[in-house]
Amino acid sequence: MSRTIMGFDFGTKSIGSAIGQEITGTASPLKAFKANDGIPNWDDIEKQIKEWQPDLLVVGLPTDLSGRDLETITPRAKKFANRLHGRFGLPVELHDERLSTTEARASLFERGGYRALSKGNIDSQSAVVILESWFEALWSE
Repeated sequence: MSRTIMGFDFGTKSIGSAIGQEITGTASPLKAFKANDGIPNWDDIEKQIKEWQPDLLVVGLPTDLSGRDLETITPRAKKFANRLHGRFGLPVELHDERLSTTEARASLFERGGYRALSKGNIDSQSAVVILESWFEALWSE
C-alpha cells in the first residue's frame, strides 16, 4: 500500500508545503503558507490536509551543518510539528533538512532562472527536497 505524505518546510514568515507518494518517492510543491512569527493560518493548512488526505506529515528539522539544533528555529519547528499532530491527529515525523533551501534554489534556478526564485517557490521546493530526502532515507534503512 502506498502512503500519501505531506511535507512542510517551517519558517517564521513562510511555511512551504509539498505532497508526495511513497510508491514513487517523488514529491510536488504545493502552496507556501504565510506565517506570522511562525504561526500559520491553521484553517488554510486544514483545507489542504482535507483536500489531499495525507497518511503522514513530515516536517523539516532545521539544524546546523553538524546536525545540531539551531537555538531559535529548531524548537519552533518541533513545536509546529507537535501542533500539526495535535490539531489533525496525523502521525508527524521530523526530518533533517540541512541543505534543503540550497538544493531548492539550485533546482528552481535550473528550471526558471531568477524569476523562479520567489520566496514561496523556494519554501515549497524546499518542502519537496525534504520529502524526497525523507523517502531516500526510508528506503536506505
